[in-house]
Amino acid sequence: MSQPVILTMKQISKAFPGVQALNQVDFSLRQGEIHALMGENGAGKSTLIKVLTGVYGLDQGQVWLDGKLVQIRSPKDAQAQGISTVYQEVNLCPNLTVAENLFLGRQPMKHGRIDWQETARQAGVLLQKLNIEVSPSAMLDECSLALQQMIAIARAVDMNCKILILDEPTSSLDDEEVARLFTLMRQLRQAGVGMIFVTHFLEQVYEISDRITVLRNGERVGEYETAALPRLQLVAKMMGKDFNDLAVIQAAPKGQVDPGSVPVIEAKGIAHSGTIKPFDLTIHKGEVVGLSGLLGSGRSETVRAIYGADRADQGSLKVNGRPARITQPLDAMKLGMAYLPEDRKKEGIIPELSVRENIILALQAKRGLFHLMSRKEMAEAADRYIDLLQIKTPSRETPVRSLSGGNQQKVIIGRWLLTNPDYLILDEPTRGIDIGTKTEIQKLVLELAGQGKAITFISSEIEEMLRTCSRIAVLIDGAMVGELTGAQLTQAQVMQTIAGGKTVQEDK
Repeated sequence: MSQPVILTMKQISKAFPGVQALNQVDFSLRQGEIHALMGENGAGKSTLIKVLTGVYGLDQGQVWLDGKLVQIRSPKDAQAQGISTVYQEVNLCPNLTVAENLFLGRQPMKHGRIDWQETARQAGVLLQKLNIEVSPSAMLDECSLALQQMIAIARAVDMNCKILILDEPTSSLDDEEVARLFTLMRQLRQAGVGMIFVTHFLEQVYEISDRITVLRNGERVGEYETAALPRLQLVAKMMGKDFNDLAVIQAAPKGQVDPGSVPVIEAKGIAHSGTIKPFDLTIHKGEVVGLSGLLGSGRSETVRAIYGADRADQGSLKVNGRPARITQPLDAMKLGMAYLPEDRKKEGIIPELSVRENIILALQAKRGLFHLMSRKEMAEAADRYIDLLQIKTPSRETPVRSLSGGNQQKVIIGRWLLTNPDYLILDEPTRGIDIGTKTEIQKLVLELAGQGKAITFISSEIEEMLRTCSRIAVLIDGAMVGELTGAQLTQAQVMQTIAGGKTVQEDK
């Protein structure tokens, strides 16, 4: 017997200037189920969640909770109705303890004052009940991101949460942390909490969810039992077409390199105190060289040292066969290098500027203040990359902050391609974006390599690395411990090298 429906959203519509974000969307959630909300970036997932949580008012439609018609006017109103959201970026206070965060705004009182002893006691009981292994007195900023998310979930549960929305909760977690989060989610499912799970990881959807609702272009494609929907069909429904671009990517030639050519990048003994140990790295034209390792292994720090975002303490660097001295990113740009950083919000987009302004930013910086681009040049450059990368935007003058995450990522890629770099660093270019855009970016990487670009590619997804890279260097604790090529490029070998620091050749 199926569980009772606790949430029904009927014919939900929401429009913004120039964009119909939602068009008569239906959605339902049962008690004690994990319901995956799937779709490409810009499909309407975030808008639907923001309507449900009172961030946006709806233009049309109805929301029913436990069979009663309700109006949710604000996030506080949603919380009062038993709806809580845990985002990828945890919205708690890092300068407070775990116990203080759990009971913030509702601490136990005694004689008109906060009873800190009782707060700690109740926090301990709650954490133990949910099997969250952390001390109530620990500072939140000393906890891992996974623990912080579990603490946010515990707070929501203790506030009589009936509906828990998990918005990309696993994007920055390693496999062990994801497993712990899923254990907690299963526990909440048994307790009758209904969960809406938003993610771009297909394998996680099939591991944890009961049902799937697919959105595309602001409309509902359908609702499906997870076990009855094959993965390829899910991808087809999300994208609106039947094809398997992954097979095309897998079959694409990789690593067509002239061994006698001058390397584009030749790093020797480069190190950065406290983050990366001395390493050598050589990259030729047409190569896609991947950097793999667990979070904190030094992947990002390695490329930052090459690019000058972090200044190396020792070692030497040659660019196109010539010794190079890079003390800042502008030096690297002038040498034909480009860097798409891992954190697009902090180091990538400038949200207040338009799509056009964000695209031309790096080229203008490279040219300098005395060689300003004309308005016509800017418009032509922006239009070219909006078209090439299929950036979904009402116009080139649209503020980039109003675009979906995947389209923001494309804007940053367009920015660097406009500089026509010889060497392109892509650090997690597909993190947090939909599978369709992810596939487009993977194909673009191989096309650029085919044009002779040298590329360093960093991704937490091993399968993605294997599809795009001609070589993979593996890092552990800031040290390069192995390099995989040819027949060594298998998921098992990458994982073995990460775990033990040995390649097949070394084992022999």
